[in-house]
Amino acid sequence: MSQPSDPSVPPRYPEPSHPDAVTPAPPAYPGPAAAAPPPYPGGHASLGPQYPASPGPAYPSAATGAGPAYPTAAASAQPGPAYPTTAAGPGPAYPTAPASPQPGPAHPTTSAPPYPGGAHAQPGPHTHAAPPPYPGPGHETGQPGPAVPPEAHAPETAVPASEPAPDDLDYRHRGARLHVSEHQRGADATAVGRLAVQLPGALVSLALVGSIALGMLGNVVGTLVVLAWVASGLLVFHRPTELAFARYVLKLRLPTQQERARLEPIWHEVTARAGIEPGTYELMVENSDELNAVAVAGHVVGVTTYSLDKIPSSNLAAVLAHELGHHTGGHAWAGLLGYWYSLPGRIAWAVTRGLARFAIAVAGVFSMAATGFLILFMALAAVAAFLAAWYIAVPLVLAPYLLAYAGRRGELRADQQAAELGFARQLAEVLYHFQTEEDTAKAALAARGEQLKEPGTLDRLLSSHPDHHTRLDALQPYLGLHR
Repeated sequence: MSQPSDPSVPPRYPEPSHPDAVTPAPPAYPGPAAAAPPPYPGGHASLGPQYPASPGPAYPSAATGAGPAYPTAAASAQPGPAYPTTAAGPGPAYPTAPASPQPGPAHPTTSAPPYPGGAHAQPGPHTHAAPPPYPGPGHETGQPGPAVPPEAHAPETAVPASEPAPDDLDYRHRGARLHVSEHQRGADATAVGRLAVQLPGALVSLALVGSIALGMLGNVVGTLVVLAWVASGLLVFHRPTELAFARYVLKLRLPTQQERARLEPIWHEVTARAGIEPGTYELMVENSDELNAVAVAGHVVGVTTYSLDKIPSSNLAAVLAHELGHHTGGHAWAGLLGYWYSLPGRIAWAVTRGLARFAIAVAGVFSMAATGFLILFMALAAVAAFLAAWYIAVPLVLAPYLLAYAGRRGELRADQQAAELGFARQLAEVLYHFQTEEDTAKAALAARGEQLKEPGTLDRLLSSHPDHHTRLDALQPYLGLHR
């Protein structure tokens, strides 16, 4: 895997380039003290009283507009009055050329803006706003502040259409690793359980492949075909095959140079905390406006362009740590391997259902009696097969529910891995973002007199992900730890 030109230097949050305009201090992360670590967002009743009941971070959307434009004013030849500052502190310095032989007022300096939160600066009508805070460009929440005399401004300059997400990650192990894990990949109880659940389906698939191959190609060639099919599962761990699967089936791509420059330092920090060699896994990108990531097969970690460009580095690190947990726990390769070996049985079942529907439709053309007789015959055949091979039929019927349960346990285990690496608060912020989106959708439907259809009991049993409240509750023991 290629490295960035200088992975020791994280991507910087670009500063505005307006020469003489005053910029209010960048907004602090929620809470009165900007230097303090951000509190866990509130709003979740089960997380205890130690968290303030304030809304979590809202990520930007495609509908968000561009940042505020700089005002147009003529530059004065005389130095203007001193520039006011906000209570949060002086704004960043802007290099200027002297407008006259007399020196102008000095501009105070400050450090790069922290991860902004609920306390926003208050730009005035003649000052330009600070760099657009997270959740994105054009997000203005303050009230107009004191005006600066027009003669103090320089001519209007261009404003970038968007700002990159802030790099607020604590790079604890830049250029160093405290330990190297003995096992770069593994298989926890969730992965073993997933394989065990899919074993009956794999046996059915083996019987189908063997019957067709031996019946059509003879004993020698048929046996070779069966052995080749059994050995084909090893392709799950063959990196070129994985990359082709990710590229053409999942529509992932290799990151651009700019994307890699942002992604790799964050990934190196996550893997350093876990003791994993970063080159063990391949980073890929999906063009998507959704916050998401995926662990694929044995070596691929995919992340959406929204996650890469819009959310802060600490939250992106939490998402990547979660996907790393899927890999180190063996969830990704176990799921794909089980699916591959049960695929012939799934195809046979889909074909059987299609033929049954077609036969019933044809019988319905002739008479209702023929249709009823055909349905009765199929039901008796299914019952006979169930009784003759109940040890295969029962696991096949229960397999979807057991696989969904294994998936939910795997998500909680991956969350635990991210929390153990020190990303509990950041992962909770991401989950709270999802919960806020869901609550907003419900409120919007309620305002129109509609109601969001809640999943039923069967839908919840077949869901591969726990609900957001369950995942937030599972993270609660880690939120008070200072690692």
